[in-house]
Amino acid sequence: MPRRKRTAGSSSDGTEDSDFSADLEHAEALGSAHRRSSTRLTRASLRLSRSSQGHLTGRHERHFSISGCPLYHNLSADECKGKASTRDKQAEERTLSHRQDENRHSTRSQAPSDRQLRYKEKVTELRRKRTPSINKEQKDKQGDHRQSLGSSREPLLENITSDYDLELFRKAQARASEDLEKLRLSGQVSEGNNMIKTIVFGRYELDTWYHSPYPEEYARLGRLYMCEFCLKYMKSQTILRRHMAKCVWKHPPGDEIYRKGNISVFEVDGKKNKIYCQNLCLLAKLFLDHKTLYYDVEPFLFYAMTESDSTGCHLVGYFSKEKNSFLNYNVSCILTMPQYMRQGYGKMLIDFSYLLSKVEEKVGSPERPLSDLGLISYRSYWKEVLLRYLHDFQGKEISIKEISQETAVNPVDIVSTLQSLQMLKYWKGKHLVLKRQDLIDDWKARETKRGNSKTIEPKALKWTPPKGT
Repeated sequence: MPRRKRTAGSSSDGTEDSDFSADLEHAEALGSAHRRSSTRLTRASLRLSRSSQGHLTGRHERHFSISGCPLYHNLSADECKGKASTRDKQAEERTLSHRQDENRHSTRSQAPSDRQLRYKEKVTELRRKRTPSINKEQKDKQGDHRQSLGSSREPLLENITSDYDLELFRKAQARASEDLEKLRLSGQVSEGNNMIKTIVFGRYELDTWYHSPYPEEYARLGRLYMCEFCLKYMKSQTILRRHMAKCVWKHPPGDEIYRKGNISVFEVDGKKNKIYCQNLCLLAKLFLDHKTLYYDVEPFLFYAMTESDSTGCHLVGYFSKEKNSFLNYNVSCILTMPQYMRQGYGKMLIDFSYLLSKVEEKVGSPERPLSDLGLISYRSYWKEVLLRYLHDFQGKEISIKEISQETAVNPVDIVSTLQSLQMLKYWKGKHLVLKRQDLIDDWKARETKRGNSKTIEPKALKWTPPKGT
């Protein structure tokens, strides 16, 4: 199925390949240890990449990421240039030897040449020279290096394996760094904070709006590939295709607490499904400016809204809320995915959050600051709630307290909305609510014209408020 691109902007390809992106090993890195060490690593990486000259390949005068930093790899710029010269000479020798073999009309079925046999014996002998164990002096040196520099430098690799295998590893590092540099020069990897330009999410290709703190090896890629069901993020289309062939998820984890037609809402506990919630937060940060929660998800509940079809339940949006909110916030963070915006799903998410507050017999309000789009959505929702209440109101005196108790909207939000509608006046020492029939009639006409819009059906909710943990 062709992808649909929702917003304008540039896109780029990532070419690195890996079988793991957010598995158990990486999940541990996203925990508390990640917060302590990755901050140190990120700052050290920025310091190294900005202050050091040279390049690991020895072919460029400067580098733009830690992967090309000579200092990070415990080398100098001159050493990198010397190694590059040696690699060029070895490449010339190999090319000349291959030409000689071709002149012998060698084929795959023929026996190895004398040169190949001599090289094999040489490699075997070089690997035999590996030191069987690291002595105390070398171990102390490695320990001091790790303690003084931590994650800001690559560990000392000498004596871990044979010199031949270590040199092979160095060549692979230089080649990978050179490939990354080519991507940067061609514009497929950019230099700056917001490196992830697009994500492939299900059948959509989405342009990102803001920077999200994905691990550096993913953040430097121009494009991320994500499983729309488990939210695992990957580096290439190939990995995503392999993952989708074996991924058993077809909906968010947790309990399905609401279903009406093809719309469902799942309650996901941040403590029970930590990896999923962390990945959801990282995804949301690509489209939210003020979001600060990424890894500490255990004190929160996440409510993921989905739209189902024959292939599964596709993520429409979500909101999170604290399990125990001192200020009775019913929403901490809320997002509608870009491909579902301007279709009424944002108001459905807001309405669902207030429905939960009604069941809990509480008055709720979203946590501040709200994003620009979030503020617009909430003001529109509060306006609609108040006009509907006034349309149905049959009494003589309107009380803000009664409106709050019936709608679960905080009195402060009610007052600010009434003021914006010019329906709150101060007269003879009292605040009076004016029932402006013209605004109510306009709202009713729009509702009738709109017809059966997307709404939340309270009877479809099957939920008991969770006890605080």
